[in-house]
Amino acid sequence: MNKTYLFSTVGGTDPISNYNGRDGALLHICRVYRPDYVVMYMSGEIYKNHEADNRYLYCLDKLKENTGWEYEYKIIPHPELKKVHEFDYFYDEFKKIIAELFEKLDNTDTLLLNISSGTPAMKSALLVLKTLGEYPCKTIQVSTPDNKMNEHHHEGYDVEFLWEFDEDNEEGFENRCKEVFCPSLSVVKNEEIIKEHIRAYDYEAAYSVAKMLPRDYTKNYIDLLQLASRRILLDFDRVDEIDRKKQYKCVPVKDPKTRPYYEYMLMLELKLQRKEYTEFIRGITPVVLGSFIFLFQGTFGINLRRYTSKGKWDEEKLYKDDNGRKIISVLQSSRLEFKAGGYLYSSQLVELFKGFGCDEEILNLVVNVRSIEERLRNRAAHQIIMLDDKVIKEDTGFSGREIMNMMKKLMEEAGIVKSRKMWNSYETMNEQLIRLMGE
Repeated sequence: MNKTYLFSTVGGTDPISNYNGRDGALLHICRVYRPDYVVMYMSGEIYKNHEADNRYLYCLDKLKENTGWEYEYKIIPHPELKKVHEFDYFYDEFKKIIAELFEKLDNTDTLLLNISSGTPAMKSALLVLKTLGEYPCKTIQVSTPDNKMNEHHHEGYDVEFLWEFDEDNEEGFENRCKEVFCPSLSVVKNEEIIKEHIRAYDYEAAYSVAKMLPRDYTKNYIDLLQLASRRILLDFDRVDEIDRKKQYKCVPVKDPKTRPYYEYMLMLELKLQRKEYTEFIRGITPVVLGSFIFLFQGTFGINLRRYTSKGKWDEEKLYKDDNGRKIISVLQSSRLEFKAGGYLYSSQLVELFKGFGCDEEILNLVVNVRSIEERLRNRAAHQIIMLDDKVIKEDTGFSGREIMNMMKKLMEEAGIVKSRKMWNSYETMNEQLIRLMGE
């Protein structure tokens, strides 16, 4: 439970370099990490050194004596091993050893792999095992004191002398260990899948994949991914909670009155991009009505909601002032059947724009948007039909993209969206997500 295991091949500069008089990788990792269990893999030449002067255990025992560190060890000797440069041999050998070692570990234990000791073939085999992702472990690299390649000097090796004058024994020694970030192939593959989901604006799918990966790999971006998955669902409370904590600053509209319309329009934009035409058409009504109300207020300075209660026209409020009475007059003289107490509809707004008098460009925009909503929305809402861009164009005279552009202009004229750059909010968020995945 909560134990640290070290698997290390033993190399020519272990335990202390005869060239620079400092810790080799094996000893230095033990000095820094204090593993509970040390497994040492020894080739023929290394095992001869061990039999000659016990140098490896001598230094580990001296470290134990100086620090109070307690450890168990296992030596895997291969006195017959001469061909220390054959990658295939070590890959198969180490895979078997590590598999046996993992049978002793539980999910609270940690396995360290020393990738600085041994021959290039040995180190490469360990790295490939890590990269294939078969075993969760940490790969530890130890730099040389002078940041140059180690030289091996074996003649006249005096382990007691070297230990006595090893500068790494001094208090405040330099920690030369580094945990090498080495993503497994499965992580690399899954992160590419996450990126594809992000580019397709399928944040829930991307977040589901990310949750299955180790937190070490996703810690830079998983919170923003969760924010994106809640944003597209219009879950403003959760979005704001994450944004306050992480300061992503990727939500440009914070006004509670206009934000729902803005975010809803971004969601409709995504439906159009995915060619979900039926859902796109069905979804325009709330935006049309809200945008008309904001546009009417911006154009005439009249807040129509002042004359309603719970979405219905309030007769008492309408008769309180001249604007209210004019609203009644315009609607009663229109082709619509109007009575106080009924719901406020976008069709009524069209008549009000006409009756109160607005410029031709705005009126054409309002009339066209309402016509599209009336002709297609009812069909999409009440019939099981197939809608595509061709059908939309034939029925309305406008393509899905042209309709979206009109809706955007409507919101810009209404003052809900202050800059056209704000329509790129999801693309900006995607760029931020993918950038964080690369850090």
